[in-house]
Amino acid sequence: MKMLKKDDMILIGVLLAGVAVILCALLLANRNGEYAVVSVDGVEVASFPLNSDTVYEIEGYNGGHNTLIIKDGKAHLEDSSCPDHLCEHMGRIDREGQSIICLPNRVVVEIQESGKNPVYDTISS
Repeated sequence: MKMLKKDDMILIGVLLAGVAVILCALLLANRNGEYAVVSVDGVEVASFPLNSDTVYEIEGYNGGHNTLIIKDGKAHLEDSSCPDHLCEHMGRIDREGQSIICLPNRVVVEIQESGKNPVYDTISS
């Protein structure tokens, strides 16, 4: 087995330091959200604060349904009418930008900092 040279050790140290910096930046930028915003077929239908336990029946596209559960500051979908039930297994979400999507029912639950859609300063084309 070959011994590591001094330059190899320096390279490994620099790479580990870079990974540590990236991980710290990701952890600091990942904020807890305040609201679960529900959209059906691209249209916002409801918004709920995460600090209040809630059960909401979502009427999805073409007669489909999902049940949104907000408990202990986290949101998840339960009891879906879709055939594969993947949305039920997406877990509990509470961080800004996280979402749960049910494609057959066209339902999206997204965690946002406020209950309103983001306001953009400018839009360019």
